[in-house]
Amino acid sequence: MLDMEWPDSWRGSFRIELRAEAISLAERGWPILPGTVSAGEGADWEYPAPAHEDWQNRLGAHPRQVAAWFTGTPCSLLVATGTMVDAFEVGDELGRRAASLLRVTGHPVPIVAMPNGRWLFLTASTETVHPALGEHDDVTWHGRDGYVPLPPTPYRQGVVHWRVKPEIWGWRLPAASTVHEVLVRALLGEHDDAAVADTSGAVLPTDDQSAVAPSAA
Repeated sequence: MLDMEWPDSWRGSFRIELRAEAISLAERGWPILPGTVSAGEGADWEYPAPAHEDWQNRLGAHPRQVAAWFTGTPCSLLVATGTMVDAFEVGDELGRRAASLLRVTGHPVPIVAMPNGRWLFLTASTETVHPALGEHDDVTWHGRDGYVPLPPTPYRQGVVHWRVKPEIWGWRLPAASTVHEVLVRALLGEHDDAAVADTSGAVLPTDDQSAVAPSAA
């Protein structure tokens, strides 16, 4: 999706939408940041980076400041991870299995789809995750000192969008352990027609399991 191919009226409307989303999230306490706009596509797809080098000092900015950041220069919409929200990034197949399990259990979780085929499952921040998640090549934990793009960040291939909007969860981020459990079950091959059972004792960390460090974006 090439921004230069959009009519001027579309570009203007889209930037207004992105700015409004940034302000709305900031008003709810989300640590929102403006990011760079990626020009890569295909194998060159890359995460946007914070637009300000001192971005960590800008977390928790007032919505008026956030509005100013998103006025004028094109940018992406980022949320910093590790203080309020974490994100688990997974591939398409694993994402679909986990989403189906979440539907079965009745636990809605904010889910973001990126145009490179990756999924982001958003949770409340945590200090540890199950080792199976930290050791798997298809799972990336975005925690402390990280950041991820949020809708409607544009890329050449498309636009970051919500698969499950946060308002479905009443704007309350789910406990990380709830999503950890489902992701581990998805890694084991479970899907939406699997019996729903309490497997927390099998998949959640115990006191003698070491923490897995998060990956910065």
